[in-house]
Amino acid sequence: MQQSDFAYELAADSAGLPLAVSIFADGDALRADMEEDVRSAGLNVRECGDLSQLLAGDARALGELVLVDCPHPDAAAMATLSRLDSRSARSGARLVISTTLDALDAVFGCCAQSAPQILIEPLRAERVIALGRVLAGIPKMRLRELSEDDRLTLLRLTEQVGHIAERLDKLDKANGGWGQKAGGGAFRFESPKEGYRAEDKLIRKPRPPLPDARLVREIIARRKARAEYFDPELFADPAWDMLLDLTAARVEHQRVSVTSLCIASGVPPTTALRWIGQMVDSGLFLRVEDDADRRRAFIELSDSAADAMARYFAEIGTEAMALA
Repeated sequence: MQQSDFAYELAADSAGLPLAVSIFADGDALRADMEEDVRSAGLNVRECGDLSQLLAGDARALGELVLVDCPHPDAAAMATLSRLDSRSARSGARLVISTTLDALDAVFGCCAQSAPQILIEPLRAERVIALGRVLAGIPKMRLRELSEDDRLTLLRLTEQVGHIAERLDKLDKANGGWGQKAGGGAFRFESPKEGYRAEDKLIRKPRPPLPDARLVREIIARRKARAEYFDPELFADPAWDMLLDLTAARVEHQRVSVTSLCIASGVPPTTALRWIGQMVDSGLFLRVEDDADRRRAFIELSDSAADAMARYFAEIGTEAMALA
């Protein structure tokens, strides 16, 4: 198989100027690492400061890429993230926000417009990969335009690198490496192919009813039970696990938070967030704002996805459902 030829030059805008990056994070060591990685990627650091500078709310010219580490957002931080999200959506700037699992729902709820990358307690390698994904997604910043095949290959490579980084982190903790936590990498599993749309795959006919929620929960429990005897990575299937969880929730008329859905996916939260974003884009999932609190959002099945799940269970039959 021929190796893909990626020709990289200094990442620049249409005027040939290096793309500017704003960095906001508490902790001198973390900021230094982020700044070093940004400069190594050929980008220009416009501003590098702590969170208080971002939260001050002063008018400032932010970069085309904004990196924010916000592990424990309070009300002021959430309001700032909401404004930053809106501003980025209008300007076309890219956002990469790192946070904790406990704060995920709050951060996700603040970012309804700009489609940021959200990283959960990331390794340094995962932050670097996030930069690579930003570069791959911005047009006219290469010496040579990437074809769609090249772009997909690059994204697959970033997932493989993330998996390797996770493995190395487990071995390297005693030697002062990049490892920041013991846990899964961010990009271990391939995402659905770009351009996939759920409606292209669904047949529009009268829909049979969804299965009993108790049966779907039993299927989920049986799938999870395998982890007691085998390495969970052998059976990782986040898309299907999330579809099952949302199917049961729809029958039960329950709302599912993004944190809950990440847990249901059975993969690291950052990986789950990428899957959720891809499945929202493909029309399988919907992001639904909380009417009582606009800072919160839930995930639910789209009607087309519910139609597909109902037809699937109707086709395989009740006796075979427990083997799903």
